[in-house]
Amino acid sequence: MAKSKPRRRRSGKSSAGADGLRVIPLGGLGQIGKNCTLFEYGEDLVMVDCGLMFPEEDMLGIDFVIPDVSYVEERKDRLRGIVVTHGHEDHIGALSFVLPRLDVPVYATKLTLGLIRNKLKEAAPTYEPRFHEIRAGDVVELGAFSFEFIAVCHSIPDGVGLAIHTPLGTIVHTGDFKLDPTPIDGRITDYSTFAELGRRGVLLMMSDSTNVERSGFTHSERLVGRTLEEIFRLHRNKRIVLATFASNLHRAQQVFDTASRFNRKVVLMGRSMVNNVELARELGYLDVEDSLIVTPQEVDRIPHNRLVVLTTGSQGEPFSGLVLMSKGEHHHIKLSEKDLVVVSATPIPGNEKLVSRTVNRLFACGCDVVYEREKEIHVSGHAAQEELKMLLAIVRPRYFVPVHGEYRHLVRHSQLAQDMGLPAKNVFLLQNGDVLQISKEKAQIKGNVSVGSILVDGRVLGELEGSVMQERRDLSEEGLLAISVVLSPQGALAGPVGTESRGFLHADMAEDLHRQVRDAVAKLVETSARKGDLDTEALTQRIKGRVRDLLRRQTRSYPLIMPMVSVVKE
Repeated sequence: MAKSKPRRRRSGKSSAGADGLRVIPLGGLGQIGKNCTLFEYGEDLVMVDCGLMFPEEDMLGIDFVIPDVSYVEERKDRLRGIVVTHGHEDHIGALSFVLPRLDVPVYATKLTLGLIRNKLKEAAPTYEPRFHEIRAGDVVELGAFSFEFIAVCHSIPDGVGLAIHTPLGTIVHTGDFKLDPTPIDGRITDYSTFAELGRRGVLLMMSDSTNVERSGFTHSERLVGRTLEEIFRLHRNKRIVLATFASNLHRAQQVFDTASRFNRKVVLMGRSMVNNVELARELGYLDVEDSLIVTPQEVDRIPHNRLVVLTTGSQGEPFSGLVLMSKGEHHHIKLSEKDLVVVSATPIPGNEKLVSRTVNRLFACGCDVVYEREKEIHVSGHAAQEELKMLLAIVRPRYFVPVHGEYRHLVRHSQLAQDMGLPAKNVFLLQNGDVLQISKEKAQIKGNVSVGSILVDGRVLGELEGSVMQERRDLSEEGLLAISVVLSPQGALAGPVGTESRGFLHADMAEDLHRQVRDAVAKLVETSARKGDLDTEALTQRIKGRVRDLLRRQTRSYPLIMPMVSVVKE
């Protein structure tokens, strides 16, 4: 278990010196989400974080994307554990799929472990995880590595950065952080530990790049509290619906506090919001009186101006509470001109259109909507430029790797590090799968490992470029033409050829084309029967080719052609 004081780990196995220290990102570089990094020394391997990413627009029907950990699975006998920095989905979301396959201990703070446990209950209810609760200041030894946990401030409680002590030196991994001097829970980023690590010497620093394009400092979360006070004061006669991230428990605490001061009740909407608030109250991260929260069934009995709805949907997620309300499909909340809706979040890159559509629908419901960034209803949980500079100045690493961000963020952060005095040759712009190999003399990118993305559709996992995704793209672009052929045992038609189309030209719009397809298929079957060719698989392929040629001449369209050939018994 954890120990109270950090110490340097003795040198590992002699074989480790040949390969040195290897840092391998499996996700999280050049993208927002899917954070997962491996640290390897000799026979010892440790994974830090294992998160998910929201799907891109062309990933039709996909729920989310997780990293491909096949490299780790092939070496899981060497995997000493998984260390998790905090409880956001982009850092824990893949564990419910990955952890049962790897079956190794997980080290994280109390809230983070609670969130992971809830996810495992749904995805892998029979799996018994090996959880080890840590606190900031603890040290855990995992093979050749010694992990020291450092308190950092973020938009979710109980986040930690890492000092990873190795036989070659110390790696500082910031996790997601900002330097908020007045956090809601009073738990500030531990400057002194970072400074002490810098004084002793840091081999490599890996730092959060999400907000590197923002100048100055990230505002304190308490700014949102003042904005909420103003909103509640100015809209005393309206019901207030506030959408935010379900994991932003600091924001939730401020909503509860403000509602209490203005004599309003709070109802929670959205499964993840309900689950996270219940867990945080149970573990002591939220201070809320039972009498303040009402159930959805009690909503109709409470006057509009005495209710606050705290809901999911700030990112326009299709089945979230706010989106269902905006469509008029929510079971308990029907929006009208009596409502004020506050979207207390900034769209994650890629979600801008979803959020915009949701806001437009909210206005169409007659609501007042507050969503602009200048209204100060949201502050980021990530450090801006001046904070990044401050931490670089404190830690003073020999080598630097920007992490957690899209490619432009990584480039800007690497430039910022060089502006702070780091030599260009000591700053590494990695991509997922790159192997950063560090020895006593130097660090270099030396080869790469096979990485990719796994798409999750419900409980089904598949490769990014699998046939299912290609079929979905084909269907979305050109539609489907299904052809039904029933044969006698001798190979002759036992009934008329049938055609159905979806997303293409329906029969009532193109009866002549459908007739031509049926005639062409019937002639092809008759020819095959005369030749005595009873191979249904070969006939299926010939039908596809014949119909494709016909459609190319008639429509220049290329739907997915699906012949269904069956043979009836005597």
